[in-house]
Amino acid sequence: MISLVIPCYNEENNILPMYELILKTFKDYKKKIEIIFVNDGSKDNTMNNLRKVVNDTKEIVKVIDFSRNFGKESAIFAGLSNATGDYVAIIDADLQQDPKYVLDAVNFLEENIDYDCVTFYQEKRKDGFLMGFIKKSFYRVINAVSEVKFINDASDFRVLKRNMVNSILDMKEHYRFSKGLFSWVGFNVKSIPYEVKERNSGTTKWKFSSLMKYAIDGILSFTISPLKIALRLGLLLFLISFIYFIVLMVGLLGYNDPITSESVIILLILFLSGLNLLSLGIIGEYVGRSYVESKNRPIYIAREILKSRDK
Repeated sequence: MISLVIPCYNEENNILPMYELILKTFKDYKKKIEIIFVNDGSKDNTMNNLRKVVNDTKEIVKVIDFSRNFGKESAIFAGLSNATGDYVAIIDADLQQDPKYVLDAVNFLEENIDYDCVTFYQEKRKDGFLMGFIKKSFYRVINAVSEVKFINDASDFRVLKRNMVNSILDMKEHYRFSKGLFSWVGFNVKSIPYEVKERNSGTTKWKFSSLMKYAIDGILSFTISPLKIALRLGLLLFLISFIYFIVLMVGLLGYNDPITSESVIILLILFLSGLNLLSLGIIGEYVGRSYVESKNRPIYIAREILKSRDK
């Protein structure tokens, strides 16, 4: 059986078209499919449309309704937790990712038993210059500092075998960065290009600020290099300060040259104070995340779970 995990946030006009496209795509598929919609605290009529699907469907459909917006990462985890298929696909609800690629991926995995996952990437991205530059820079940075390697431009759109899904579910961390988790667990992954379609309805939920926060979460979740940078900067500044002290002493004692001035002192204070606050901020991010993880709160809270009758 194939399980399709579909995170939804304010996708009221995409639910029914996505459901119909899935039925059309898999109408000749001989095995069962399981469709899992995760309503991530939508503020529109997404949940009402999901109820219609559950009530009218002849397929196996589950709807997990979050008590509030917990984010796409939590929605992915909820979907994976409730999926029962031998193959589990993660796909967006906006119809930009065609379900036909899921069938292609399953066929590939069945024919190539040494692979455990197929991840899709955009061969021709439609991002603007600035957004494209930021995304490329993110992958360069995180691959340079992380212990695991990230596949460039890999999306959350992918198909996983059951063994890989179980490994992902074993990690209960609160700050989830799925791209990193998929890389961290290992397994053999095949990258396949896909053509992204135009969004059926609505606007993207990924703004510039959201992408920057997502990038920072990814870096902080999979490397402690920022802490090492703070330590190295501290040692470098100590060395510079020591050399500067010697220069001042030589100038003062050897040449009777009063080098000190208020401007230099103010400049040094501002520079060192700023660097100190930067280092404390980096440390604070890690301490704060450890504090949140120590609370052991649930990754999501389901307000309601709907299931169609087993067919």
